[in-house]
Amino acid sequence: MLEMSEDIQERSAPTIYDHLAVLLDQLSGVAWQKLGLQPDMVTGKIEPDLSQARVAIDVVAYIASQLESQLDEEDRKHIHSLVRDLKVNYVQKQGAN
Repeated sequence: MLEMSEDIQERSAPTIYDHLAVLLDQLSGVAWQKLGLQPDMVTGKIEPDLSQARVAIDVVAYIASQLESQLDEEDRKHIHSLVRDLKVNYVQKQGAN
């Protein structure tokens, strides 16, 4: 039992950046769904909603900007690519309507 409590003490509480990384991952998934490029996780249907996609993309971009200073070069490139891909797909979908 003593070992378990020592393990718990060694772990640090999640930082705000840890929480933001989780939010970024979740909201990017929502953005892809709202772009109509992935099925909705609840209904299993493709249900595009570009106005909601735009909000999700804007929030993903903002969170990415807040995380950037905490990331190594590889992760920074990854989130830049993610934001760029979401924006490019949004513009393509917007042009198709």
